[in-house]
Amino acid sequence: MQLLVSLTWCKNHTGQQGLSISFGDEPSTSFKLNTVSRLFRKKKGSKSFEFNDSKIDILWDLSAATYESGPEPVDGYFLLLVVDSEIGLTLGDFTQEAASKKLKNGTSMAKFTLVSRREYYSGNALYSTKAQFSDTGIAHDILIRFSIENGGLKQPVLLVSIDKKTVMRVKRLHWNFRGNQTIFVDGLLVDLLWDVHDWFFNPTSGFAVFMFKTRSGLDSRLWLEEKIAQKDQDCVEFSLLIHASKSS
Repeated sequence: MQLLVSLTWCKNHTGQQGLSISFGDEPSTSFKLNTVSRLFRKKKGSKSFEFNDSKIDILWDLSAATYESGPEPVDGYFLLLVVDSEIGLTLGDFTQEAASKKLKNGTSMAKFTLVSRREYYSGNALYSTKAQFSDTGIAHDILIRFSIENGGLKQPVLLVSIDKKTVMRVKRLHWNFRGNQTIFVDGLLVDLLWDVHDWFFNPTSGFAVFMFKTRSGLDSRLWLEEKIAQKDQDCVEFSLLIHASKSS
């Protein structure tokens, strides 16, 4: 059985934080925690329910969680999702062995993979995040920066860096407000697409959109022979979608 799990961390301008988990394409199945709920104030706990004839158990501990600028914890927490006595998702500090020990019943680990990640930012010129482009890869620091070139006519420039290395530089952004470029990360081809049209032509409520999308199949790894690369045909593609607002 395959199960699509969507997990959302959020934080508003008043400091209220929240977490929601939904299953499949049905938002009505969401499990929600927020700072005003009794469950979130406990910081740790568990909850069980059924979805499509499957028993789902959620265990969480945010009591020692640490945060940076975003709503998602960076350390000191864990979240476990168990579907029909199989561990379907682990987040935070738990390894598979530690998760099984926590459940105390030898629960097996199901195969799971991150399909996509979506982030929303509000600011003026700088957006940063982390992303892991494959199950076996490492987490990379991604920085998107909007600046004005000094000298001449002072044209707007878009810079994208991964691990402090510039991978894309777009000049004359007023004219090149949409486009795409292919970059190389962890032996994978990654398509980088941008659309900053609304930054210039709908500044009141407009978002810029950036997408990082891996390729799978024969063209996903440049140096492998075709026979080896065929094994990757069933690999799940990963996409990172960033919505960036300059309205505040």
